[in-house]
Amino acid sequence: MKDKQNRSFEVSFKGTAALTLVFGTALLIAPLGRTLQKGQQQDSMPGMDMGANGDMDMSSMGPSMAAMAGHMYMTPLRPKQPGDQEKAAAVVAAAKATLERYKDYRKALLDGYAIANPKLKQPQYHFISQANTREADLHFDPSKPTALLYRRTPTQEYKLEGMMYTASPDATEDELNQRIPLSMVRWHRHINYCEAPEDRISDYQAAHPKFGMFGSINTEEACRAERGIFHAHIFTWMIHVFPYERDFKDVFSMNDDVAHVH
Repeated sequence: MKDKQNRSFEVSFKGTAALTLVFGTALLIAPLGRTLQKGQQQDSMPGMDMGANGDMDMSSMGPSMAAMAGHMYMTPLRPKQPGDQEKAAAVVAAAKATLERYKDYRKALLDGYAIANPKLKQPQYHFISQANTREADLHFDPSKPTALLYRRTPTQEYKLEGMMYTASPDATEDELNQRIPLSMVRWHRHINYCEAPEDRISDYQAAHPKFGMFGSINTEEACRAERGIFHAHIFTWMIHVFPYERDFKDVFSMNDDVAHVH
């Protein structure tokens, strides 16, 4: 089942199954999750703000993320507490200090980061550290990002623009709040994933796919009816940080389709 339509299952992270697939233009590697949060919606994007007309607030998201409605959960914003902004700013400062070393992507490779699918043309490339991923499941160290985010530019092969932190798929939202206050940021994870059966993997590339992160199937019942394998959620909790942004509201942007380098 490996390397078909840019998708594979691998065994890593102490024997945990790890899923590698292309999310439109971005590729992520992380351990499979195990449970869906109780009461979580499956026909919309849970955790998203709803407007007066019932529409989801996509203002902070790019097309790639917004296209995964039905397959993404975002933590709701909490009321701001004293010290929240300062705590988030301290994480950003630590992230920025860490990134200084990795402006030369070759240093990232030397430190054990691996380019996720380097032969696939992507606007944003994830350099993944498996060691940091495992550590992030246990505790939060802002100096050890799970992934470094690079963008190719006309003048530079890999230009650093940010990083990604992760947390265990079993982490509670209170635990995420301890890492970076949920009044300031929104962690996300990918849910309701229907894995195509072996003889139908070409559906991932269809104009209107049934399977995968952009597929119309987002319930276990519908997935089984199509002979698929349902995953309540895949990957760890994730959050992207772009500390070079001039406006603090853009530092934790959910829009990966635009450049976060200046």
